[in-house]
Amino acid sequence: MVIEIDEKTDFRTLNEKIRASGDKAVLLNGCIGQRYIATGVSEKDITVHGTPGNALGAYLNGGNVYVYGNAQDATGDTMNGGTIVVHGNAGDATGYAMRGGKIYVSGNTGYRAGIHMKAYMDLKPVIVIGGRAGSFLGEYQAGGIIVVLGRHNDGQPIINNFCGTGMHGGKMYLRCDSLPKSIPTQIRAEKVCGKDVKELKDIVCDYCRYFDADAAELLDASFFVLTPNTDNPYKRMYTNN
Repeated sequence: MVIEIDEKTDFRTLNEKIRASGDKAVLLNGCIGQRYIATGVSEKDITVHGTPGNALGAYLNGGNVYVYGNAQDATGDTMNGGTIVVHGNAGDATGYAMRGGKIYVSGNTGYRAGIHMKAYMDLKPVIVIGGRAGSFLGEYQAGGIIVVLGRHNDGQPIINNFCGTGMHGGKMYLRCDSLPKSIPTQIRAEKVCGKDVKELKDIVCDYCRYFDADAAELLDASFFVLTPNTDNPYKRMYTNN
């Protein structure tokens, strides 16, 4: 099914058409900020040309969403499964509270990517950011994996301030020669080695398949893995223990 969109297309009408379609594959042309696209979708493959609005793929429960353009805020909000691929940049709170599935962003993300990200049993969500991430990356992260590849050549830091604030689970991989000074003491940062090497390689190879990037080139670099520092846990900031 192909749906042509313009600035007069109401987001409610658009989403009703998507849900009502009997086709598994849905193509959206000319998207211009319509919100909640693919909310709660389980089986459809949705391709978006243009810029989807906030909460793209919210509560996504399977299926795939491919965006050929930028995405706005809260992409993958509380998603349970499936895949979102953004051939551009994504806004603030990408992957907010996601608990399953995967988000791949070719470019940058805004503030608070991966905030409240969590994992449960065999559900381990993944966010891969090809460029850089804004402040508060992985804020209150409780599970899952965030990878930042830093594919930019402007000399700016791979992450901004307050990375991992309140982090108490999961892990982050950062591709950089040296860690930014803003990493809080409640985070343990180490060079990638051992079992993390294979995990990271598999994730980066998946990213490269979507964006036609060179996995060998990306992996031929220094990576740090960030995890909660159990010797200096955040709970001490909020309790008397």
